[in-house]
Amino acid sequence: MAEVGIIMGSASDLPVMQDAADILTEFGISYEINIVSAHRTPELMFDYAKNAHKKGLKVIIAGAGGAAHLPGMTASLTPLPVIGVPVKSSNSIDGWDSILSILQMPNGIPVATVALNAAKNAGILAAKIIGSSNPEMLEKLSAYMEEMKEKVMQSAEKLKCRD
Repeated sequence: MAEVGIIMGSASDLPVMQDAADILTEFGISYEINIVSAHRTPELMFDYAKNAHKKGLKVIIAGAGGAAHLPGMTASLTPLPVIGVPVKSSNSIDGWDSILSILQMPNGIPVATVALNAAKNAGILAAKIIGSSNPEMLEKLSAYMEEMKEKVMQSAEKLKCRD
């Protein structure tokens, strides 16, 4: 059973959203992935958002470009946490339209928003949400953070060797 739902407004968002799927796989978190357009398939979006928690999902990652209504509309319909990924699309205003559409939600409808095209961070945030009640996931996240630290330390050491 999937723990995280990854949805996107169109197939053109997949190259960005794949990063969320990849990091979830790295952490051993099951996910489902689908195209659910807020504008072209609103009934599908409504059904997905209303029933996601009934399927056992714990977090939804929603990516969208342009007007980017998918994350906010999903958040308005589900009791689950929603992480929005603004996607710089071909019809985007340099990505700002997506960022602001997802970021500027009214009180009562929160959407955790990551940086433009930062689906990997959305996946990590989903892992942290799951980890808040899963000690095994917390250990995996701690190991991941330690690995990042080590990479930085190794890079710093290599830079020192150039002197």
